[in-house]
Amino acid sequence: MQTAVNLWPLLGVAVIVAGFLLRAHPVLVVVAACGVTGLAAAMPVEAILASLGAAFVKTRNLPLILLLPLATIGLLERFGLRERAQAAIAKVKSATAGRLLIVYLFARETSAAAGLTSLGGHPNMVRPLVAPMAEAATETRYGSLPDALRHRIRAMSAATDNVGLFFGEDIFVAFGAIVLMQTILNAEGIEVNPLHIALWGIPTAVSAFIIHAWNLRRLDARIRREMTAGEKAA
Repeated sequence: MQTAVNLWPLLGVAVIVAGFLLRAHPVLVVVAACGVTGLAAAMPVEAILASLGAAFVKTRNLPLILLLPLATIGLLERFGLRERAQAAIAKVKSATAGRLLIVYLFARETSAAAGLTSLGGHPNMVRPLVAPMAEAATETRYGSLPDALRHRIRAMSAATDNVGLFFGEDIFVAFGAIVLMQTILNAEGIEVNPLHIALWGIPTAVSAFIIHAWNLRRLDARIRREMTAGEKAA
């Protein structure tokens, strides 16, 4: 006889969504979500407060871990990281924004599939390295870029990181989402091997790579079309 799964604790997710839509303070939103989840799961108030306190003690060094890499990236940028990256990619005559981003997509997706999700990211890779290199590759071919096209290249750089991480980490067997899916399925009486879930993520990851790589090729075509039209108009 299967027992019913209590879905009321998922109200905490709704609290998080509503809190960020209302632009409330993130700490208050998270604490409120924890409270709602605990109450929906019929936890005593003392147990909820104890869980929050234990989580705080365990993660009190987390801000330091997050801020130190950002400070390092900031110092590298201040002393010419972006300029060095742009100068390096400008020497590669065959480089285009789309080709460069396809290479980064492959590296990001394969590293995430191996569990190395922290090797990329917007603040430590896209902003200081990937986006400037994509802009430099385009400027080497066509000269100065209009702001709209420059912003599009930056947006596609960020999107490439998102796609690579999102679909790559689904292949990693120890990824939290895979463990969550196995737990839910086991609660419903369905026995699933986490390795099988990870393996079935490979076709999706390959499809995502092909589709986004095609979009990056279209980006190159759009850049060429817009810059050529601008030259003719001038």
